[in-house]
Amino acid sequence: MASGSLILYAAGGILLALAFVAHVAHAVLLASGRAAISLLVARPRPAYAGVVTGSFVEGRTAGPRTDGLRTAAGPFAFGLTLAAVLALGLSMLLRAAIVGRGPWGNLFEFTVAFAFTICAGYLFLERRYPIRSIGFLAVGVALGLFLYSATLPKQIEPLVPALQNAPLLTIHVGMATIAYGIFATSFAAGVGYLVQGTNDRFAWLPSHRVLDEVAYRAVIIGFPIFATMIILGSWWASIAWSRYWGWDPKETSALVTWLTYAVYLHARNRRSWAGRPAALLLVVGFAMVIVTYSGSLWFSGLHAYSGLN
Repeated sequence: MASGSLILYAAGGILLALAFVAHVAHAVLLASGRAAISLLVARPRPAYAGVVTGSFVEGRTAGPRTDGLRTAAGPFAFGLTLAAVLALGLSMLLRAAIVGRGPWGNLFEFTVAFAFTICAGYLFLERRYPIRSIGFLAVGVALGLFLYSATLPKQIEPLVPALQNAPLLTIHVGMATIAYGIFATSFAAGVGYLVQGTNDRFAWLPSHRVLDEVAYRAVIIGFPIFATMIILGSWWASIAWSRYWGWDPKETSALVTWLTYAVYLHARNRRSWAGRPAALLLVVGFAMVIVTYSGSLWFSGLHAYSGLN
């Protein structure tokens, strides 16, 4: 079973690399004008469409969203990303069956789960908004994480005593991977917004309003998950270390990350901060996600277990 998990892991990596190439090719074809105009088949709007408030709604076009530009690489980009998600997901399920907990108890497992949730979060939003042209950003981050995971020890070893709480490990760390993955799409949308500008400089990119809405929607989904993760982590800390909060580097960086996205949610509804400043906050927020993810590698603390993130 362990070998089957690693085979699926390797297959997922190959598919992820091919998906990244297809996404880059899709973006290049769009940018070079080598795209076909479709019949403007409408995408159904999500159930929550029309209930978003604040700066993202101002001037937003009504009616169903469309994706009028198609390239030969576009379907491959989506299909290969989906196949990579399925392969990595099955790999994680097999590993979970082996270890009897969530497959994210060490840095290798967590990194694979992080790459998985980035792609899954992107696919979720990509089916609702025309953002395939910026998919290479999210998939590229996932591929970078996968390549890093390939350098990490993959053997299954017993967890340290503080981590031997399978339910909390599964839920607490699982929520972290979900939030991280969703925030990656908000980062991609934020970068796209900074490039696009309010004047919509590039026809091949989604409009700035679409990018704004995608970024906001991603944060709205990820923010409460991340907050719940912090609360559960505090509870677990009281069980493992007899204190709820100790300003451990990992705890501190998680709190700063949460506060950054809290500031973003407030700022995007302020006229003076809406637009470019809010998009910059998304970049800062995801930089803090990376710091939180990798902080135990650079700072000593109670979270600095061997190979554990």
